Amino acid sequence: MAPVSINALPENILLELFLCLPARQLLLHCRPVCSLWRDLIDLGTLWKRKCLREGFITEDWAQPVADWKVFYFLCSLRRNLLHNPCAEENMESWQLDANQGSKWKVERLPGDHGTDFPDPKVKNYFVTSYGLCLKSQMVDLKAEGYWEELLDTFRPDIEVKDWFAARRDCGCTYRIQVQLVSADYITLASFEPPPMTIEQWNDAMWTEVSHTFSDYPPGVRYILFQHGGHDTQFWAGWYGPRVTNSSIVVSNKMTREPAPSTALSHKVEVKEAAQLPSPLNAQLG
Repeated sequence: MAPVSINALPENILLELFLCLPARQLLLHCRPVCSLWRDLIDLGTLWKRKCLREGFITEDWAQPVADWKVFYFLCSLRRNLLHNPCAEENMESWQLDANQGSKWKVERLPGDHGTDFPDPKVKNYFVTSYGLCLKSQMVDLKAEGYWEELLDTFRPDIEVKDWFAARRDCGCTYRIQVQLVSADYITLASFEPPPMTIEQWNDAMWTEVSHTFSDYPPGVRYILFQHGGHDTQFWAGWYGPRVTNSSIVVSNKMTREPAPSTALSHKVEVKEAAQLPSPLNAQLG
């Protein structure tokens, strides 16, 4: 019996075979084989089924998706890109840009004159001192699996979140800045709200600050995240703002109009940008 070409199989059978293969193998090794395979692998129905298979969507999914292939890869890559966000590994992965006063320290929740964190899985926090304490991470998007075409053509939303709290018995000032940076370290977009000051004898509740970068310029290759602060009583020890559970997530959404920044829990309003000491030189040094 003469051998039969795999291309003689019905297209629906070929699609079933492609459904079982890893996504990157489909694009790198299968798609270039022939025009038939290319056309089948480019079908949105294949990638929608792969999304269902991986649990990225459910059968009753009703939201519009412009490109199911891109959506699949964004879902598969979606995770927190910040390392050690909850101080489980002491100060590992963080660049200390300012470490004044009694310096940065890691403490266990809820801490003295503190409150429990909303998520019981979070056990630790970083705490600042009476001198300015700032720490940062530079996220390399290409090293994290995001390729240039995905970033520049589709520009998926980038969601940033951070949590901070004060001690009840001491006031503090909290700072955050996040920059989207090009390959040659030019800032293309930034989130730099004014410093947020909490007065002494407060409720010590945790406050979430969030911002979504949307429709930003092409060319983003790095994300620079920096936060910290100091106490307002200038007491020796660790009485400044506490921070934990920070996150940077590249979303599967692709918004073409800028989304507003938000600050939840205590409804902190972001009204204007403030200048923070730039950690770019420290990251490049």
